[in-house]
Amino acid sequence: MSKFSSDLKDDLIQTAEALADAAGKAILPYFRGQSLGIENKLSGGFDPVTVADRAAEQAMREVLQQRRPQDAILGEEFGASEGTSGLTWVLDPIDGTRGFMAGTPTWGVLISVADDAGPVLGVIDQPYTKERFIGGLGRADWTGPLGTRPLGVRQQTELDQAVLFTTFPEVGTPDEGAAFRRVADEVKLVRYGMDCYAYALLAAGQIDLVIEAGLQAYDIQAPIAAIQAAGGVVTNWQGAPAHNGGTVVAAATPELHAAALALIAG
Repeated sequence: MSKFSSDLKDDLIQTAEALADAAGKAILPYFRGQSLGIENKLSGGFDPVTVADRAAEQAMREVLQQRRPQDAILGEEFGASEGTSGLTWVLDPIDGTRGFMAGTPTWGVLISVADDAGPVLGVIDQPYTKERFIGGLGRADWTGPLGTRPLGVRQQTELDQAVLFTTFPEVGTPDEGAAFRRVADEVKLVRYGMDCYAYALLAAGQIDLVIEAGLQAYDIQAPIAAIQAAGGVVTNWQGAPAHNGGTVVAAATPELHAAALALIAG
């Protein structure tokens, strides 16, 4: 982190918070409303996008144009734009669009800053509940209705006492689903459907494992930074870096991480 001066760290964190503020302001008028403007991005299957997604990403891009025009951007809705600084903002304006459509407060705005090695700062923001989880560049805290608290993973090391989350019960392909179930069969509790909020709960010390497949870079980079800042471990299912998406195991402790990887491998 030596290349990140104190001033640069402060500017990146302040910019990330400004992005979250702008996204939340754009999104909230649509949440639990009658005008979601839902479309399907796939000709087969179901991958919804809403007017709120696009409005939020556009609002964040406008903030970046004003504050850090030298940085690159990778966004879910409007793709990639080049920069000259060596830093890339990775944006998912609404992670959990299905939850958003259904009115559940388990979606979130994902914002991260990455260099060539991966994400260095991540924000998971839930505008409706006013919860913001920030990790990286010296920050590891979350704010919400109960005030500000430090991020910190639970120190659970026993798989049979662990709480495991994933978003979709099928967890990707049939083979990936079978691998997930090998872990699920050994833990204390399994819950589904939380999208990025599960990663926030892991970073905040509420749960122990998140295992998923079929992710994109913008789905996971902010959670990686937040969980690592909280003391957790995040890799793909082979134990390699996960910041480009694909499969993910996020664990509170190295012991749980190793146990999950062993079961996934079969």
